[in-house]
Amino acid sequence: MSVKIRLARGGAKKRPYYRIVIADVRAPRDGRYIEQVGTHNPLLPKDHEDRVRVDEDRIKYWISKGARPTDRVARFLSVMGLWEWKHGNNPNKGKPGEKALERAEEKKEKAAARVEAEAEAKEAAKVAAAEAKEKAKAEAIAAKEAAQAEKAAAKEAPKEEAPKEEKKADDKSNS
Repeated sequence: MSVKIRLARGGAKKRPYYRIVIADVRAPRDGRYIEQVGTHNPLLPKDHEDRVRVDEDRIKYWISKGARPTDRVARFLSVMGLWEWKHGNNPNKGKPGEKALERAEEKKEKAAARVEAEAEAKEAAKVAAAEAKEKAKAEAIAAKEAAQAEKAAAKEAPKEEAPKEEKKADDKSNS
């Protein structure tokens, strides 16, 4: 039978309180245990003396019988000098999973497509601006030619139109 020194959660919702217990590894976290050897109240400040309380004699006894503390309990015991805790190294723990990698790849593709679409839109805007400029130049030239044609027609037309205007004025006075 393998024995662990671990935490069993108690307390209300969002108000945790843990018992440090000796339990069979097959038992549920908050279920059956062999013996309670201490408490842990995470709501207290870290330097408070009642944050972690343990029965050191019972811990030493169970360690001599082969009980292994969990990582969190090992941290508590290393502060008291009962166990040597070593920081674990799991380089794969922080790596994203397959789904996260797929989502990141999709995000990159969408960003690249968006950048490409923006570049195409800018190019289309440049082309449209150039076409509008050419159209404006053509309209300006056509307007100049029309103005010159009107001037030329106006030089010849006043001689012919003047009598018509007098005639119109005579018609108005007769009515």
